[in-house]
Amino acid sequence: MTATQQFIQEHLHENTDRLLLNASHYPAIDVPAAVDQILIRRQIKTKLPSWYANEEVCFPARITGEQCSSERTALYKQRLVHDTDTVCDLTGGLGVDTLAFAQVAKKVIYIERYESYCEIARHNFKVWGANTVEVMQGESMNCLDRLPAVEVFYVDPARRGDQAQRVYALADCEPNLPPNLPGLMAKASFLIAKLSPMIDITRSLALLPHTKEVHILSVKNECKEVLFVVGHAEVVPQIICVNLQSNDVEEGFVFEWGDEQKAVITPTSEVGAYLFEPNASVLKAGAFKSVASRFDCLPLHVSSHLYTANEVRKDFPGRHFKVQAVIPFKGKNRKQLGRDFPKANITIRNFPLSVAELRRKTKIKEGGEDYLFATTLANEEKVIIHALKC
Repeated sequence: MTATQQFIQEHLHENTDRLLLNASHYPAIDVPAAVDQILIRRQIKTKLPSWYANEEVCFPARITGEQCSSERTALYKQRLVHDTDTVCDLTGGLGVDTLAFAQVAKKVIYIERYESYCEIARHNFKVWGANTVEVMQGESMNCLDRLPAVEVFYVDPARRGDQAQRVYALADCEPNLPPNLPGLMAKASFLIAKLSPMIDITRSLALLPHTKEVHILSVKNECKEVLFVVGHAEVVPQIICVNLQSNDVEEGFVFEWGDEQKAVITPTSEVGAYLFEPNASVLKAGAFKSVASRFDCLPLHVSSHLYTANEVRKDFPGRHFKVQAVIPFKGKNRKQLGRDFPKANITIRNFPLSVAELRRKTKIKEGGEDYLFATTLANEEKVIIHALKC
């Protein structure tokens, strides 16, 4: 372990402002650089637990910790390139995805525009024992002629504008994928594009023809990535919704693009014995009618995205609740809510008040075992559904 690495580990949990003020106490250490490493390690502790635990790995810049994939989503992406010959990561960055690919592909090429990132990537890949990774410095779209035969391209376009603001549209990202797609597909069997969770899936499908799969990844019910897998044939894309839960449990729902338009579902105002709330990936996919059709349940409203049935649907991709009561949100009932539920978990779906506004009006504190869903039924009645998780 180097002196700097030892300094980082010894001061990992200390006040970094104080370390900077006392930098003169450590003449052999570049304290500002070490503090940056400490701050990045704190930032990625949960996101990249293996990287955090490895004392030898380095980080090129704080922004790489923000923009990189988590270990869980990187491991998911391994499946998409399993047993492939050569994978080329066009936007290397910290190298989390590159490292995951290197564990299953025969060869991986890491391309990165910044030489400093490349130097650190070479160091990290050596630390990890990833000997099949080749590091190439340059603008990815300018490196294509230098590449050997590639089976898969992977690209994670930068989603920050000139003023460091976040952008989401494909045309605002770098590289701009649609105009570069023909050149990329001329050299590879397929391409995997990691796009923003905010991306418009319908518009992106139009801009990325021959997309064969769209993977919508959530981690603990928070949508993190949308992956477009682009091939050469004209096919109906499969939409693969995945929620990576705790303890490596996965919750999935797969449908074909167009199923949503074909499904015919009539919303109901009758709340049954059970209530179902789709997970974040299903909601991002817009599979509002498809999920109801597949699991034989009814939406409470076309815009509420809550579903009901008189029997539990164990495989429903989301949370399941046993309904206790349906309370009309009017008159004396509003004041009574706070008395009946001094503490409850509140969810708002297609309702005129926000969670904060409803808590303020009812004085209901957060927590407990009771769940209150403030929503609108098919007949436009505003109600509070009291339920218990099952």
